Amino acid sequence: MFTVHSLPPWHPVLPYKRHIPSLLELTKEESASLARILSGIAVKYDNLFRTSFAYSMGIHQRPVPPKSNSVGEDDIAHLHFHFDPPLLRSATVRKFLVGFELMSEPQRDLTAEQAAQRLRDCADVHYLEEGK
Repeated sequence: MFTVHSLPPWHPVLPYKRHIPSLLELTKEESASLARILSGIAVKYDNLFRTSFAYSMGIHQRPVPPKSNSVGEDDIAHLHFHFDPPLLRSATVRKFLVGFELMSEPQRDLTAEQAAQRLRDCADVHYLEEGK
């Protein structure tokens, strides 16, 4: 159902294989899959620097409940999530947006490919659960 991509640094993108305007449109299977993916992202974030990796997650979707039951203006929205983690290079180096970064493009220390590979290389088991 989902493919995970990462924008630099540590911003996964989850494109759907079909148009989904809101969480209410997910099937039971898709909801379960999304829950596994979101949990997996949280584990990978923590494993990345072996620390509790705080992040903000935003959900963009059509208005809920929709204005009407008919297909129309509400259905142009495409459900997607944003993950905005504050850590950059290590557990102790935070990324603070300043100046032009607040309204434009943040500066990156990593390429999208480097960030995606580092996240893929993280274990699927939380670092605090290793060896149990």
